[in-house]
Amino acid sequence: MLRDSVATESICSFLPTGQQADVPSSEEPIFVLTGSQLQEIISRAIQEATEPLYREIAYDRQRIAKLEHREPQPLQKDRGEILRALLVANGGKMLAKDARQKMRLDEATFSVLLSKMIDEIEKRPYHLNKSANILILR
Repeated sequence: MLRDSVATESICSFLPTGQQADVPSSEEPIFVLTGSQLQEIISRAIQEATEPLYREIAYDRQRIAKLEHREPQPLQKDRGEILRALLVANGGKMLAKDARQKMRLDEATFSVLLSKMIDEIEKRPYHLNKSANILILR
């Protein structure tokens, strides 16, 4: 440490007298912070670092919500109208198997269609054959 102060003094001795300044030694603190000041600086830094992440998370949640909420496609709407018309033509009731076959749909697609039309069409077990379902227009 003595060597540092000697080096600083010898460097300063080369400067003209008017430009010589007191150079703090490396032992003196550059600045002093209280615990609350340091805590405030850290809190602000954390907030500045995490705020963009929170905004990005919120944006991603909105995108996911839009992807999860799917409106029926035009073909699905048409199929719903066709099924409704088919039921009306048969007096408001029809076996689900017959309706599916007339619409030429596979079981999975027909099941999805019925789940989308739950407010308009009711599915019940057929009283003469419990393994068959009957569709009733509401």
